[in-house]
Amino acid sequence: MIVAVDGPAGSGKGTITKRIQEELGFLNLDTGATYRCVALEALREGLTLDDEEKIMNIANNIDIKIDNTGDKDIILLNGEDVSEEIRTKEVTSIVSQVSSIIPVRHKMVEVQRELAKGKNVIVEGRDIGTIVFPNAEIKIYLDADQNVRAKRRYDENKQKGIDTTYDEVLENVKMRDYNDIHKKYGALKKAEDAIIIDSTELTIDEVVEKIKNIINSYIKK
Repeated sequence: MIVAVDGPAGSGKGTITKRIQEELGFLNLDTGATYRCVALEALREGLTLDDEEKIMNIANNIDIKIDNTGDKDIILLNGEDVSEEIRTKEVTSIVSQVSSIIPVRHKMVEVQRELAKGKNVIVEGRDIGTIVFPNAEIKIYLDADQNVRAKRRYDENKQKGIDTTYDEVLENVKMRDYNDIHKKYGALKKAEDAIIIDSTELTIDEVVEKIKNIINSYIKK
């Protein structure tokens, strides 16, 4: 079974999918990790973002797997555990541009579908229910008021010691929403058959329970 969770930044997608993974034993498929693997390999080969053909060649030839048999998911790139290395600031600084290369996105969608085969998977993003897994058994669109999402991000930043004002975070959320909605490929959209959950006035626990109930209702059909 595939559960696709789409929605804007700050709606709680990442936290929710981790909770479902822990409580129901689903694989939390990190689609971003696949792009990070391509970015890491490009850095290792000394490529620049102008080397699009060579980056596409990397995407077409690398082997990406997720080992989820232990306590945490291990990202394997050509058999090597790169779970930590793909999170470095060097990879983070280029992964957005790498993921914007359309043929790379097409190839990574193939990889993501392969990684999900034969498993119970929950996966979050912007275009999961519309492009990556259009045939997902369950599609959720998780939304929340912009101001509430900004407040959540602002509170997270404070906890992490990141010095930003609420107004700065709100402007960032507005800009991110605009960019996500207007992307040429992989734009943020509601799938026509998505179940919409507005988390504006809900706690994380309440959203998790709602999604668990949706999953259990589907299983009992």
